[in-house]
Amino acid sequence: MANVTFQNEPTTTAGELPAVGDQLPDFTLVGTDLAEVTPADFAGRRVVLNIFPSLDTGVCAASVREFNKRATSLDNTVVLGISKDLPFAHGRFCSSEGIENLTAGSAFRSTFGEDFGLTLQGSPLQGLLARAVIVADENGKVIYTQLVDEITTEPDYDAAVNALQ
Repeated sequence: MANVTFQNEPTTTAGELPAVGDQLPDFTLVGTDLAEVTPADFAGRRVVLNIFPSLDTGVCAASVREFNKRATSLDNTVVLGISKDLPFAHGRFCSSEGIENLTAGSAFRSTFGEDFGLTLQGSPLQGLLARAVIVADENGKVIYTQLVDEITTEPDYDAAVNALQ
């Protein structure tokens, strides 16, 4: 269990993020086309997982926009935007915002949050995913993690991208 805050009020997550050096846990998400999204889809590529509570918040939307922008300069790298928003919401957001460099993945019918230690256990956001970034190399080994301490703040984009250098 990890400690974070939401609007400065303490809360916890369902467990701990994978550690640097660990193999990225397997997962199954649902893409905007309702097809499964799994690590096998990105075999041999580096992966940035931008994980957040909901596209319907300003900070979450900002993180998707920023990672979409940065993804254009990342070689052999795929960026995943992951939340429990329905695939339809991901599709609508990406379409309306011109998000083309990021793969959206919904965790609405998976154990992703529990497997990655990110399901919020308290606060008004209980059951949603905490804000985090996980970067894995082309072999699926975790090379960077950040569990954002305060859910209402953006992740450290520079640190995540620098982990790929």
